[in-house]
Amino acid sequence: MSVTKNDKQIANCTTTHFILGLNTKGEGTLSMRISTKGRYGLRILLDLALHVESRPRMLRDIAESQGISEKYLSRLIVDLRQANLVSSVRGAKGGYSLARNPAEISILEVVEVMEGSLAVVDCVDCDEPQPCMRAACCATREMWNGMNEKIRAILKEVTLQSILDRQREMDADAQCWNYCI
Repeated sequence: MSVTKNDKQIANCTTTHFILGLNTKGEGTLSMRISTKGRYGLRILLDLALHVESRPRMLRDIAESQGISEKYLSRLIVDLRQANLVSSVRGAKGGYSLARNPAEISILEVVEVMEGSLAVVDCVDCDEPQPCMRAACCATREMWNGMNEKIRAILKEVTLQSILDRQREMDADAQCWNYCI
């Protein structure tokens, strides 16, 4: 993978399982980012967890409280529902709610549902059966793999419940009001 300083083009990035997208900032500097799909998917789940005591949430309520377009949210919710993270209820009092306990939902699961397998570089993608012909004799692959494993471990350890607890602390301290009534 290379970045030229003149045109800031990223070359040789062709994988479909690349969730930590490389973006350029400044003069040829790379930064890794999880896309809006992953970030908004987590925000949708947090919104549902914050309102678990009330009736199912309608798309427009989630969209309004999270500042996400309802059209985009409707596409994201499909992935969350197919992964059994969200359930839907039809009818006048229908909407969406969490399908599982927040303590059972890891952030790794959310990111992989929304983005695909987690890999910082193609050669450590766990979905690739034969990552690269140099894999067995590449010292840099070991470093990338170690980095990838640490990121996965952190995301697996953090649950929706821990983020929910932190959001409630922030709301109680009046530091942040991120939802509407």
